[in-house]
Amino acid sequence: MSDFEKPIVVVSKCIEFAQCRYNGLSISSEVVKALKPHVDFVPVCPEVEIGLGVPRDPIRVVSTKETRRLMQPSTGADVTSKMLRFAESFLESLAAVDGFILKSRSPSCGFKDVKVFSGMGKEAAMAKGSGFFGGAVLERFPGYPAEDEGRLLNFRIREHFLTSLYARARFRAIAQRGEMKDLVEYHARNKFLLMAYHQKEMRILGRIVANPEKKKVRAVFEEYEVHLRSALANPPRYTSCINVLMHALGYFSDGLSRSEKAFFLESLEKYRAGKIPLSATLSVVSSWLARFKNEYLEKQTFFAPYPEALVEISDSGKGRDL
Repeated sequence: MSDFEKPIVVVSKCIEFAQCRYNGLSISSEVVKALKPHVDFVPVCPEVEIGLGVPRDPIRVVSTKETRRLMQPSTGADVTSKMLRFAESFLESLAAVDGFILKSRSPSCGFKDVKVFSGMGKEAAMAKGSGFFGGAVLERFPGYPAEDEGRLLNFRIREHFLTSLYARARFRAIAQRGEMKDLVEYHARNKFLLMAYHQKEMRILGRIVANPEKKKVRAVFEEYEVHLRSALANPPRYTSCINVLMHALGYFSDGLSRSEKAFFLESLEKYRAGKIPLSATLSVVSSWLARFKNEYLEKQTFFAPYPEALVEISDSGKGRDL
């Protein structure tokens, strides 16, 4: 696996692209920085787009019994309608998109952990939720890879995000061509990946590709996409990944020494314990693929789900279940 479709990712402009935060600064993200050569980014700052300046007085989410509003306490301005109109217009205008990386805890861009206040005074936050633009993304693009820059510091979250992002980008590319043979090949190449993520959905996707009802090709692609999003919506359980890796071990078992098998099994135990990321065990199998030239396994995206340059074992230290 060496050719990767470039994903299209909407990103908050303040993350590595422009000094457009409320305080006139930008946010540094090693993940976004590393992704730049491998991703087609679509930077956006919703707050600037609705006319708020740089720098600007902060805005906040205010909740009453009737509704949630996006307010600027220093001026009393209510920018709710402007933000909702912009979000709808911008998201509608996207010709294609594979994922989102938005600013954490932002009242506009945040996906979660956004402070919600009961008023515009100095009271403490009463709850947490999503920002107005981030919430619109989740509503319009359910199941798409969508994370904030903070959560991407966690290796398990990052691996899942990149894996699902590139799987979606590959699917988008073949869907644009609309050839049934491409979908058949896509499903075959992703069999191990889908087996690790969601075996039930893998079987459903297999039946969709078989198309016993002789549906039109476009309808088959649309149905496949719905179930692909469902299959990739959540990170795979580590036990499922271990089962797939043990299955792969069987293809090489006769050609490996006892010490090689022992090293691999020890790596699996470290992965099970959360001491190393999945990519570390995949690299061992990748070396075997180069050595034994197994054509079937070489095509499996599970062993190289995204570009090798993006493999990074650093972690925030917040655990595999964040």
